[in-house]
Amino acid sequence: MNDLVKLQYKIIFFDVIILLVLILLSIFFSSEPMPWIKGYIFGGLIGILNFLLLGNTMYKASMMHPAKARVYAGTNYYIRLLITALVIIIALKADYLNAISVVIGLLLIKQIIFFSQVFSDKDFFKNIIKRKEDK
Repeated sequence: MNDLVKLQYKIIFFDVIILLVLILLSIFFSSEPMPWIKGYIFGGLIGILNFLLLGNTMYKASMMHPAKARVYAGTNYYIRLLITALVIIIALKADYLNAISVVIGLLLIKQIIFFSQVFSDKDFFKNIIKRKEDK
């Protein structure tokens, strides 16, 4: 298994763990947890699907001629954008889904990627704490 697939599985694993925690919190702290649970599941699955589609698109585009890769990546971008738009429209129209939880599920994987990069760099925090005179 190559490093890209391992990284994808790691990010998806963290996404599923955080989604499970959010589902448990909604069970304990919400008067009607089912729309929240369904929203987290629906948004989370679509977020994971978009993440996998993005990885697949970038991998295939890196093997193509640059002009062809630009068209391929652009087309797939609009497909992912359409999927996300449809999910948000469905979440807003459906009374059995909580729209906020769907959006949280969609955006969760992006937050995981961001924070995993911020917290993996130890010099980042050292540079924040340093005084201007020390630099």
